[in-house]
Amino acid sequence: MTYVSVISRFIRRYFLSVEALILIVLIIILYNSAFHVKPIWRYLMRAKVKVQLKWNGADSELDYGNEQNQRKGKVSWEMKKDGASVYAIQGRRPHMEDRFNIVNNLEHTDTSIFGVFDGHGGEFAADFTEKTLFKCLMIRLLKASLDQTQGNMSKLLTEEILSVDKQFLELAHSNQDISGTTVLLAMLKHGLLTVANVGDSRGVLCDVNGHSIPLSYDHKPHLMKERKRIQESGGFVSFNGVWRVAGILATSRAIGDYPLKDRNLITAQPDILTFDLKGLKPKFMILATDGLWDCFSNQEAVDYIKERLHEPYFGAKSLVLQAYYRGSLDNISVMVVNFQSTQSQFYMTTSR
Repeated sequence: MTYVSVISRFIRRYFLSVEALILIVLIIILYNSAFHVKPIWRYLMRAKVKVQLKWNGADSELDYGNEQNQRKGKVSWEMKKDGASVYAIQGRRPHMEDRFNIVNNLEHTDTSIFGVFDGHGGEFAADFTEKTLFKCLMIRLLKASLDQTQGNMSKLLTEEILSVDKQFLELAHSNQDISGTTVLLAMLKHGLLTVANVGDSRGVLCDVNGHSIPLSYDHKPHLMKERKRIQESGGFVSFNGVWRVAGILATSRAIGDYPLKDRNLITAQPDILTFDLKGLKPKFMILATDGLWDCFSNQEAVDYIKERLHEPYFGAKSLVLQAYYRGSLDNISVMVVNFQSTQSQFYMTTSR
């Protein structure tokens, strides 16, 4: 008997038998369970989240400008709708956690909605908040229009932001997702601009004289009002590169962040400001995540955009890239609404 026939018989008997094949499959399963449990668990949790989002009605295919942000290798995102443009880059961060959206002149409501969301601890909170909040606001506005009622914009924004936070916290608890996000949302109807802010994204208006008018104020832990609320809840603020809640979070208000939210150390309560644009006659407004404001003051950003409104993105792309060149370490998203554009004249219309 030759060596070849001996080896062949040995393989057939010990490696190609049913028992051997079953043993090999079991070894592979045990190996994957021991060394690759995280990817498997992550896949299962993503599937669970998709089911939960569908159940909650938050998976509608609305027209989101950054819907392709998961495409491999993508590092920039853009959107242009009539008189509004957005440009965003991942920058020096390993992942893109910013989100944004624009709804121009929502049918039957004469209302436009603009929003930027700066996620942290993962992208789930920003992604969920962008989709759910815009959808809920659109439904509320359309319902009010059909009922022919004049809703209070400040109340509407507060109720919907807190409702989205509640919905997200329920999901976050079940999925052990610790992510959070800021919210900067502007609603414009009949020349009245209502701005809701949760966190440290920031909005600024350029008035008729070229001066900056703040549309929001950052919620930073070291500010007296925020620090007092945190300390009264049994928490503390410490300096770790920047001032942080419990040494962790650099903003004192956010959607999500359930470990801190459960201890009442942060809140999703928005600050609301209202502006009469018919009186101010502004040239444009900027809504941006803090990746921009780490490198630009309000007036610097306004001055920079003033000279570049003629560009394809109304200067948003140039401003984002300039913030990157100045050394911003964060994701950077900038939205510019150009009130001088002929396409955006409906922003300034009066009530019919």
